[in-house]
Amino acid sequence: MLSMTRELLHLTAMNSMMTECYSIKEFSFEVTTPGQRLDLFLSEELIGQTRSSIQNLILKKYVTVNGQVSKASYKVKTGEFISVKIPLALDQTNPPIPQNLPLTIVYEDSTLLIVNKAAGISVHPGPGHSSHTLVNALLWHYPDLQNVGESLRPGIVHRLDKDTSGLMAIAKTSKALKNLQKQWKDRTVTKRYWALVQGCPSPKSGIIEFPIGRDPRYRQKMAAIASGKPAITSYQTKEEFGTVTLLDVSLETGRTHQIRVHMAAIGHPLVGDQIYNKKSSTILPRQFLHAHTLGFHLPNSGNFTTFCSSLPHDLNLVYEGLLQERER
Repeated sequence: MLSMTRELLHLTAMNSMMTECYSIKEFSFEVTTPGQRLDLFLSEELIGQTRSSIQNLILKKYVTVNGQVSKASYKVKTGEFISVKIPLALDQTNPPIPQNLPLTIVYEDSTLLIVNKAAGISVHPGPGHSSHTLVNALLWHYPDLQNVGESLRPGIVHRLDKDTSGLMAIAKTSKALKNLQKQWKDRTVTKRYWALVQGCPSPKSGIIEFPIGRDPRYRQKMAAIASGKPAITSYQTKEEFGTVTLLDVSLETGRTHQIRVHMAAIGHPLVGDQIYNKKSSTILPRQFLHAHTLGFHLPNSGNFTTFCSSLPHDLNLVYEGLLQERER
């Protein structure tokens, strides 16, 4: 299914009683797998939308099939184009609000911060989480960041998944942001992660170069597919524990869910990964993935500097438990 999305900001809806400003995200899909109900088809295509919310969009005429309003029970046909408009709440388009949330600062100078992001925290606001993100915390402690980069992602150079912990670089000035973005684009940055995976990869070290794109069947996921964007992941085995293995993983590119998708693609998904690992974990409620090393040229001096972070408490408990079990 081909998908396109565009965001139309500050549209104005008029009725007889009031004027309301809002934002709309618009999606388009071409049907390649016919026979499904319209609401079911869209529930598999649209990330973060439940079937009931999609039925509500259809009822309010925000969904069209070949330009015509349709019913939720309509069976889609090959070649049809489906358009969906999703109105967004004001708090999803307005600048994030500062919130007094804790930050773990690893390094700071006049141009940047290195923070150690905890698991369970989104980097910036989005649909379903307009507050309690890393950006909300940054704006409280560093108000001037509101003038650096995009209003919804001030100072953000790169991202980590919500349930991935570890090091992130935050630009404190617009000049530093451009400098760091160029380093990330030129792939001169060192990015290394601890990852605990199912089984024992063979060979013990290797390079994975599968392209990554949106999963054509389940749009909520990414997948290793030929039509995706180039993605390069290197790994080295550090510890073997029989049924699981601790890897030191390096990224040359930075695709969405890259390590999680690549390891699943070679048959060794991350322990605790609730999306790409079919085997549920009894030892960890989130993926075992931690960004432990980040190296790049400091914007203010040009010196290449490497920052490191040890395993957080939850992952270290799992690691220590595996060591003790192996020694028995």
